[in-house]
Amino acid sequence: MADNNHHHKIQSEEQDEEDNENEQSILIRSANSSPSQRRSAFHINYPSSNAARRCVNKRYLFAILLPFILLIVYFTTDLKSLFFHSSLSDSSFENISRMRESELTALSLLQNQQLRLINLLNHTSSVNNSAYLNSALLSQISLNKQIQHALLSSHQLGNKFGDEDSSNDTDRTYFGVCRKLDVRFAERRSIEWKPRENKYLFAICVSGQMSNHLICLEKHMFFAAVLNRVLVIPSPKVDYEFSHVLDVEHINKCLGRKVVVTFDEFAETKKNHLHIDRFICYVSLPTACFVDEDHLKKLKALGVSFNKLDTAWVENVKKPTVRTIHDVTSKFSLDDDVIAIGDVFFADVEREWVMQPGGPIAHNCKTLIEPSRLIMLTAQRFIQTFLGEGFTALHFRRHGFLKFCNAKKPSCFFPVPQAADCITRVVERANTPVIYLSTDAAESETSLLQSLVVLNGKAVPLIKRPARNSAEKWDALLYRHGLEEDSQVEAMLDKTICALSSVFIGSSGSTFTEDILRLRKDWGSASQCDEYLCDGEQPSFIAEDE
Repeated sequence: MADNNHHHKIQSEEQDEEDNENEQSILIRSANSSPSQRRSAFHINYPSSNAARRCVNKRYLFAILLPFILLIVYFTTDLKSLFFHSSLSDSSFENISRMRESELTALSLLQNQQLRLINLLNHTSSVNNSAYLNSALLSQISLNKQIQHALLSSHQLGNKFGDEDSSNDTDRTYFGVCRKLDVRFAERRSIEWKPRENKYLFAICVSGQMSNHLICLEKHMFFAAVLNRVLVIPSPKVDYEFSHVLDVEHINKCLGRKVVVTFDEFAETKKNHLHIDRFICYVSLPTACFVDEDHLKKLKALGVSFNKLDTAWVENVKKPTVRTIHDVTSKFSLDDDVIAIGDVFFADVEREWVMQPGGPIAHNCKTLIEPSRLIMLTAQRFIQTFLGEGFTALHFRRHGFLKFCNAKKPSCFFPVPQAADCITRVVERANTPVIYLSTDAAESETSLLQSLVVLNGKAVPLIKRPARNSAEKWDALLYRHGLEEDSQVEAMLDKTICALSSVFIGSSGSTFTEDILRLRKDWGSASQCDEYLCDGEQPSFIAEDE
């Protein structure tokens, strides 16, 4: 390279010297010429007879040499190759057509990219969200890749950028960002759960649906560990049938001791003398223990007796007070055999400790509250049948969610087209072929959503659990145990499938989503790409209040 530069430098210097000599020669001739020989700038020179003869001779010479030039070209040039592009063969038409089609496709993609970049610019001016920006930028990288492929495909260079065999490295570079979160269970803070003999905490959960009750139950376990008591699981006559969705014995096995009992086991131990010695409420407002009269009547119908309900402090479910473990022990460390503290779903005690992966209690399992073995196996069989190893899961909460979300600022209820765009960006990053859809939305919404979730010109399938079919065997275990029509079992099955996905998109504000995130965190399946639907965005349109 240095020799070439030196050579070019020498040539340039020689050229400069030659130009200088020519300039000097012209100046000398001009200076020596007489005034009569000089011409006006507007004087027209007509060729002399000698000049005309020289011009004619050159034409004859060119006419003579032309055949020889053509012969040389004929023998040294592949005329077929030279005139190939001018021949109007079928293959030429095909090549031209393909080039035009590719160029039009690239133009369309560029226009699409322009619109997306404008939208990104408008969005970043009002929202500062790194997750959204990363997702949006990765989307533009993917679109740019498509444009390159469209332009190069007509020149048969598509393999370099677009074909699957050679794009794996590129995909890994740009879209291999959805790695599993590094959960360090060994570093978690934990408390030993060692119940005192014949000391019980009677769990009561009344707020919301099953997901709320599971969170309430999980918090009750923490309170029982702090207070060194055995936890009594609620009876299905006053609560959900927890034994259908949870393996209660799994909890005891994880701790190597008896820490939880079913209501029936508790009743047998107490010889049907079911009495709550102290009913002291964690929550005081809007009602003591957040328990309504109907629930108290159901408890009495089971033969459970109790005294009046006392309150430990002023605690409003609408404005929970942040409390510590010392607050709990100071108010609820009692000598009574059986105590109840009411619904603790809204309790805000040692949040970071309670919410850490694996939970706050020392145990030998990934998580204490998890789906039963039957549900776990059924979920795995469904994934093997319909989804495969890599899939994105979406919890698309809609029923009753519009009013709930619009009461929040900002709202968490998104128009279907906007939701589809957000979902597509996540799937693009995750590089997964299908989406498992867990939803309570109407067919009108899910059909529209399916038509709009499109990536690289292809629809990404939204897969829901099909209706019972005897020809399919993935749900045979539930059918044989009479659980196939249990709504809570179906809900837990949906949670389990979502928790086993490569990437999960949840609904902000939904406890169903929060329970899935808890399982993913505890099982080690959580991904860096997990997020709430359209996280960091505001709905493009929000209805007025009633």
